[in-house]
Amino acid sequence: MLFAVYAIDNEDSLQLRMSTRESHLAYLSNSPLVFAGPLLDEQGNMCGSLIVLDMQDISEVKDFIENDPYAIAGLFKSVAIRRFVKAFPRDEIN
Repeated sequence: MLFAVYAIDNEDSLQLRMSTRESHLAYLSNSPLVFAGPLLDEQGNMCGSLIVLDMQDISEVKDFIENDPYAIAGLFKSVAIRRFVKAFPRDEIN
């Protein structure tokens, strides 16, 4: 099952994000990740994260996010987790 994680950073936390970014990326590399990337503010600065994970249930997703180096460092002001259905692009059937 797919889950979308929409996390918003605390105000003025770009330095914290950058100092924990490598450990966050390493953490994601060992996960059931579908795709992920930073959210950007109007000036083009990173201000949050969008992560789509393929996991069995929301409790797994919550555990995964709580153990993310960004979360452990206190980067996130808010985190929303929702089930997600990929509609496009459609996979071709041969």
